[in-house]
Amino acid sequence: MTSFVPPIYELGPDFYDEVPPAQFPQAILRYRNQSAAESVGLGHLTAEQWQTHFWKFESLPQNIKAPLALRYHGHQFRSYNPDLGDGRGFLFAQFQAGNRLLDLGTKGSGRTPYSRGGDGRLTLKGAFREILATELLESYGVNTSKTFSVFETGESLQRHDEPSPTRAGVLVRLSHSHVRFGTFQRLAFLNQAENIKKLLNYCVKHFYPSLGGFADTEQAAAFLREVSYASAKTVAAWMMAGFVHGVLNTDNMNITGESFDYGPYRFLPVYDPAFTAAYFDQTGLYCFGRQPTAVLWNLHQLGAALKVAFPDLPVEEILEDYGDAFNFEFQRRLLLRLNLHNPLEEGAAIYDLNAELVTHLFQFLDQEKGLFEQTLYDLHSGAIAERLERSPQKELYQKETFKKLQDSLSYFEVADATKAQHPYLQTGHACSLIIDELEALWKPIAERDDWAPFERKLQQIRSFRGLYG
Repeated sequence: MTSFVPPIYELGPDFYDEVPPAQFPQAILRYRNQSAAESVGLGHLTAEQWQTHFWKFESLPQNIKAPLALRYHGHQFRSYNPDLGDGRGFLFAQFQAGNRLLDLGTKGSGRTPYSRGGDGRLTLKGAFREILATELLESYGVNTSKTFSVFETGESLQRHDEPSPTRAGVLVRLSHSHVRFGTFQRLAFLNQAENIKKLLNYCVKHFYPSLGGFADTEQAAAFLREVSYASAKTVAAWMMAGFVHGVLNTDNMNITGESFDYGPYRFLPVYDPAFTAAYFDQTGLYCFGRQPTAVLWNLHQLGAALKVAFPDLPVEEILEDYGDAFNFEFQRRLLLRLNLHNPLEEGAAIYDLNAELVTHLFQFLDQEKGLFEQTLYDLHSGAIAERLERSPQKELYQKETFKKLQDSLSYFEVADATKAQHPYLQTGHACSLIIDELEALWKPIAERDDWAPFERKLQQIRSFRGLYG
């Protein structure tokens, strides 16, 4: 049996810096994702071993020898910033899990050459929020990183956006790549065409192996097209989950389309295209309704970076398909959320019927301001009278505005009769995670270190896993 050599070393030191992990005064385990650990062969680790690797950050056997702070640049709110890079995290380990290369990366693990005056730490509340985001998005079937581990570290931090001093934590996430759009942008900024080609080869080999038969510009074009499709699928999944990422900068976009690095995210209370997640997003650049175009803009920046090495790359032509890919996936996701099947077998009428359902659903949501998640929950498997009658917003379904939507729903069939009877759907109340609920879950932790409501929320979130994906 050959030893595993972490593929990141194929890129070489132009792409990362070895960094020491921070030394923390306390190790209080707050979260261990056992299923994720088992997926990469680490489910057997004892509590002591878990602490050794994910609090002390001693290397795993036959893996990355020293933590690697990855180098990247990026556009932040559409202003280019060449002073980025892993400022409070690093790549800690890699695993070959079946045909997927997976990374373990950190958040809050100490200062690096890219900390820009920051302390390299993460608040415990920030870790708590990321756990809930990844758990809920996974239950919605969104392509997301998985929170792997969280330790409280016993430190006190000063932050302007939280009551301070506040508690600190260190988080480990499991991701399908940590190569960002901004990783390519940095190489373009430095005019390193050969390193762009090297990074492209790495991405194709480990994340898009089906593109291995292409070469040069043809391969770059195929790669950009696949990243575009993957990104369109993810943002469509966000929209159907009522999720607002908050900071859709190019350094927060992964080349596999995986959603990761959850900062000031929000879930919609009610449908509102202008709803923003970040208090500092004064112009609503990354509001809910603009997320698809924000992702497309970021894809154009990735294309521009690739053109430094491949000047003939037809970026505009490649990205013309993004809108169609998004619309197709958005419709598919809606039917998946509602457990419905379009009975038509072929032709444009399929898309017309799907588009009509989308239009009538969002017209209803916009006019009546019903709860976003509760409405999708109530309409699961169609407009079933019994479910609508016991809904906390049942009066909305008596209004004239609901009739068009009800008529559209009547053309569809139930896709999976078993899912229609799922225990989660018998409770009458959708699982939501709007900001007031997040704050209510955090309050007992902050005041008396009571994690019981948080644990109950995790159980509720996991109770419908597999229902929507």
